[in-house]
Amino acid sequence: MRNFVVAIALICAPLFAFAQKAGPSDIAGTVFGPKGPEAGVWVIAETTALPTKYAKVVVTDSQGRYLIPDLPQASYSVWVRGYGLADSDKKQATPGKTLNLKAAAAPNAKAAAELYPGMYWYSMLKIPAKSEFPGTGDKGNGISPNIKSQEQWVDTVKNACQSCHALGSHGMRVVPQEFAKEGDSFKAWARRTQAGQAMTNMATGLGYMGIEGALKHFADWTDRIAAGELPAAKPRRPQGVERNVVITMWDWADKKHYLHDSIATDKNDPMVNANGKIYGSPEESTDLVPVLDPVKHVASSIKHPYRDPETPSAADLPKGRSAYWGDEKVWDGHTSIHNLMMDSQGRMWFTARIRPPAAQPAYCSDGSIASSKVAPLKDSPRHLSMFDPKSEKWTLIDTCFSTHHLYFHPKDPSLLWTSQGGPGSGVVGWLNTKTFLETGDAAKSQGWTPIVVDS
Repeated sequence: MRNFVVAIALICAPLFAFAQKAGPSDIAGTVFGPKGPEAGVWVIAETTALPTKYAKVVVTDSQGRYLIPDLPQASYSVWVRGYGLADSDKKQATPGKTLNLKAAAAPNAKAAAELYPGMYWYSMLKIPAKSEFPGTGDKGNGISPNIKSQEQWVDTVKNACQSCHALGSHGMRVVPQEFAKEGDSFKAWARRTQAGQAMTNMATGLGYMGIEGALKHFADWTDRIAAGELPAAKPRRPQGVERNVVITMWDWADKKHYLHDSIATDKNDPMVNANGKIYGSPEESTDLVPVLDPVKHVASSIKHPYRDPETPSAADLPKGRSAYWGDEKVWDGHTSIHNLMMDSQGRMWFTARIRPPAAQPAYCSDGSIASSKVAPLKDSPRHLSMFDPKSEKWTLIDTCFSTHHLYFHPKDPSLLWTSQGGPGSGVVGWLNTKTFLETGDAAKSQGWTPIVVDS
């Protein structure tokens, strides 16, 4: 799947007073359905005539009117999507044109449901009864004894599965033929969760839940969908101020890579980098940091360096055959760029791997700095880096503590806090960016402290 960055803005309702009078940079009109004007449906204008694919989406008002504002000059395919409708034919238009559109009703309930948000399909996944917990393991109900309650099972599905996979999306609720040919759905899901370069992560999550119990429920879910079962609830169309939302999307990155995060400004001062470039973090998939210029509509990338040639690569991860990529290793990242933040000067700070985990500087554990006296650290799977867009130079920062997410202190913008990831990570680390930028001394600029929970 291609990656998109999404910008959302609110527009004022009075725009619709002029919805059929397009300005020089707008496309406007009315959407008509089988029973007249269609309220609360999306109108999409998309083009590949700009340096990268571009789309803008608006919602019709109570009279079926729409106005897509501030479009770059290009030829657009314009079409309608709405709950209860079939996607309309695409019509060509350029800014300044008034374009009325026709929409047809979905031919049946199944076709209509194909356009529901994934969460409606995801909600069909059956949850084990409260009486199934704590799990009784492989020789019992297949749910791991690790899982003490129904709530913990739901939480694990959310954080170990849904957090990476949009479980209700078409690609997840339909089992690819590559796996379906295994015979029954349980075996298909067993194969499916061994596919690609994230198979170890999936095995870990399933093992924690109890492989048999988890796969049984996923197999039942997709079997019922394949047999024609539909979500019990239907989504409503946008109402009220929801219809004032305008969504702008640009295609960026690469279809073989994925994004964990993106950033456009300093979270403590959103005036920073106004109309500037947007940066992404592709985690394990690549060392290429995606960059988008939303003004010029240009997508590009910058390569994140790493210090040690022995730095692990995602290309070396164990993998199973993918339904989409076959045996190709589509991930080749070394830097594991998980999260990124922009500082008050527009510099980008990343949690990124720059060396092998065990290649720790001596000061991390020899007691030569205060933190290592309190909590000596023997390894660090991910570190820090900084990219200055003005000079286009990278700075790699060795940290004794591992990093996961990072955040600038709202009252002291020179203090960069990091989390290590997971409740069992042990320490919280920080970097004094002012000291580091002045001295370049990573040891002098960093610190960490053990996590202690009062009991």
